[in-house]
Amino acid sequence: MNIVLGRFQPFHKGHAYLVNAALELGPTIIAIGSSEAELSLDNPWTASEREAMIQAWLGERDAKIVQIPDINDPPNWVAHATEYHGKGTLVTSDVSTRELYEKSGFKIEWVDLSHRESFEGWRVRVTLKMLSTVYEVDAQKEVMSASIPLDVVNWLTDNDALHRLYSMSQGLEHAG
Repeated sequence: MNIVLGRFQPFHKGHAYLVNAALELGPTIIAIGSSEAELSLDNPWTASEREAMIQAWLGERDAKIVQIPDINDPPNWVAHATEYHGKGTLVTSDVSTRELYEKSGFKIEWVDLSHRESFEGWRVRVTLKMLSTVYEVDAQKEVMSASIPLDVVNWLTDNDALHRLYSMSQGLEHAG
């Protein structure tokens, strides 16, 4: 079993590339981390919403999705997470995750990402925060589609999932 681990805040093209690599290797589990996280600008979507994004992108492709609450204890994380995703091969592009799982005896399938800096979650969220003030849905979709798969873009707009970023940022100091 192949395991792809992430917070998926939101599910973006870097995640899609990684999951596709895992699916090509065989049966895959997508593990959503920080499933219990309170909503914030770093965690603007619930685990169930992130699962819905992934499901929208997967379509007919078959992968199991599990949600894993964080324990904020890296040395014990792998044992904790294994209770949810089981044993298998970790498919990753993240060095620290690779190192944690290697120390626990997991087989690793390393995936090099091109343009990784464009697909960092915080960059995608900052762009979405800016887009939360744009009311033209076609314009939102055009900008989002540079870093987010179209099925997820549609999920975000169909579920009014950007507006909360605007609400969450009220009262914060803005650059500019």
